[in-house]
Amino acid sequence: MKTRIITSVVGLCFLALVLSMFNTIVLDLVVAALCLLGIHEAFAAFGFKTGQLYLYAPFVPFTILVMLSHGSAARAALLPAAFVFMLYLCVCVIIKHRTVDVAKLSGFVCLSGLMMLCFYSLVELKRLLPYETYHYDAVFFVLLALCYAWGGDSAAYFAGRFLGKHKLAPEVSPHKTVEGAIGGVCGSVLLGVLATWIYSTLANRLEMFTAGRVSGKLYLLIALMGAVASVLGILGDLFASAVKRQCGIKDYGSIFPGHGGILDRFDSVMFIAPFVTIVVRWVFYAYQA
Repeated sequence: MKTRIITSVVGLCFLALVLSMFNTIVLDLVVAALCLLGIHEAFAAFGFKTGQLYLYAPFVPFTILVMLSHGSAARAALLPAAFVFMLYLCVCVIIKHRTVDVAKLSGFVCLSGLMMLCFYSLVELKRLLPYETYHYDAVFFVLLALCYAWGGDSAAYFAGRFLGKHKLAPEVSPHKTVEGAIGGVCGSVLLGVLATWIYSTLANRLEMFTAGRVSGKLYLLIALMGAVASVLGILGDLFASAVKRQCGIKDYGSIFPGHGGILDRFDSVMFIAPFVTIVVRWVFYAYQA
């Protein structure tokens, strides 16, 4: 427990440092690096060896391109880059058909694609909400997504530990309970509303924060988002657990002592980040108006 707490504190300090530079390319590069570490964890989880790094290599330039695709030229390059990327993997299967397991490769590409979608969604918030217009709204929504995920995880853990009686998905994750899941939903909703109240208060009082204040009617939307996000977080966690069971591993990595790897820490964020970004893009500000 002590190791987990120390790792959490260090991680939160690092997160605060990165978010303090959210309006620079530093955020994009850090997100790209985290994504590539997660993809490498997936590469190892599916049993690929060092001699098969040619299957991982194309993810490096493609991930960097995706995370830095804020300019028109980069966005125009995405389609041809994706085409070349997939064509390369298919050619590898043809040439190395005796040694490349297509089922494992498909699973690796699927999990890696989900991680890219997750991290890209966090970067996309910065582009949807430019600082010049929205000030720190992008930072708020990044933190809101993480609050939904990690706050829900913590609430589910304690609710399950003290109240858990009915197994949620015993064959996939034996320790998860229905009571824990309900506690997770409540935790995500409450923490999301609390985070929104804190941000709204700061926005009203400090000129350095955005003037795009959160009105009272949006608390219901934040709460509904929290409930849906919590369910998505549980699904992401269960999906990652199912993959680990099939791969015969306990954790994806050990970069976070006491917590595991990138995929272990961001499995619950996997579906929440795209969901929050979609709501921000199509619903949040329209509803506010």
